[in-house]
Amino acid sequence: MTATLAEALEQEHKDIDAGISAFTGGLADGAPPVDTMRKALAAHRRHIYLEETILFPPLRAGGMFAAILVMLREHGQMWNLMDELEPLVAAGGTDPAVPGLCEKFVALIAAHNLKEEATIYAKADETLNGPATEQLREFLATGTMPAGWVCEKA
Repeated sequence: MTATLAEALEQEHKDIDAGISAFTGGLADGAPPVDTMRKALAAHRRHIYLEETILFPPLRAGGMFAAILVMLREHGQMWNLMDELEPLVAAGGTDPAVPGLCEKFVALIAAHNLKEEATIYAKADETLNGPATEQLREFLATGTMPAGWVCEKA
C-alpha cells in the first residue's frame, strides 16, 4: 500500500459515501439498492471502529484531545442514526421516514468528514509510529469489527 494513511482513510470515506449516494438516488425511483446501503452502513461502522480503537488513541496522546472528543461525539450521533436507519433499510427502505433520516445522515457525515480529513487525518502520518501505522494499514486491508462493538459515545 503506497497511499498515505490520510489518503487511505479518505478513500474509505469516498467508498462509503458512494454507497449511501446510490441508495438515496434510488429512493426517488422507489427501488433503492438495499444491499448497497447495508454494506455502506456496515463499512461506516467498521470505519468508526478503526478510528476509535487504532487511530484516535495515539492522536489523543499526542495532544489532539479536544479534536478527538468532537469526533467521538459525532460518531455517537451517526451511530445512533444508523441504529434507527438500519432496520428500515433492511425492510426495503420504503418507509416514509427513510428519506428524512438519510438526509440527516448525509449532512452529519459530510460535516464530520470535512473536519476529520482536515484535522485528524492531516496528522495521522506524522503522529502514528511504525507499529501503529502498520496496525492501521493491516486493519484497512483485512480487519473486521468485533461483533457487538459499539462506539464510545453511542
